[in-house]
Amino acid sequence: MFTGIVTDVGKLRHIEKRGDTHMVVATNYDVSAIDIGASISCSGACMTVVDKGSASDRWFAFTASGETLSKTTLGDWNAGDAINLERPMRVGDELGGHIVTGHVDGIAEIVSVKPDGESTRVFLQAPIALSRFIASKGSIALDGVSLTVNEVDGSRFGVNIIPHTSKVTTFGRQKPGAKVNLEVDLMARYVARLVKA
Repeated sequence: MFTGIVTDVGKLRHIEKRGDTHMVVATNYDVSAIDIGASISCSGACMTVVDKGSASDRWFAFTASGETLSKTTLGDWNAGDAINLERPMRVGDELGGHIVTGHVDGIAEIVSVKPDGESTRVFLQAPIALSRFIASKGSIALDGVSLTVNEVDGSRFGVNIIPHTSKVTTFGRQKPGAKVNLEVDLMARYVARLVKA
């Protein structure tokens, strides 16, 4: 489980396709404290660490299956891309965002990016099948970032990015047409399931 509070922006160092796709990410994390087999949220997708570097060469690697590439933005990543990173929460950690599983539900596309005071208003197009899980003032995870939904219009919705979030995540670099990993709020998913039953 994650909280949607990004703690590092890594850089995709290397991609190698060999059956599945092997990716190496440079990070500021102390990789000596990361176990092989640990989970790290990579722009919202929970990935398993399969290899890592050293104190002087900080990186970790994961393997992405065809299923992961088809359901997330990872299949479009290129060497040099910036990646939002979060290590999993531990019992007793502060839950600063909301409960995020790292299981991407779909891909949203950024429709517009506009200044709004000191902040930035971002409007996105969600997959129609997921629109019923997105509610005004509800939570959503976009590329692993916990955000509050400002408004909803059908399958389009808006979020506000404050300057701090722009600075410490990849959202300061996003432009219209960019695609982001979307995970709906866990509670919204279960409420919808119960109502349908």
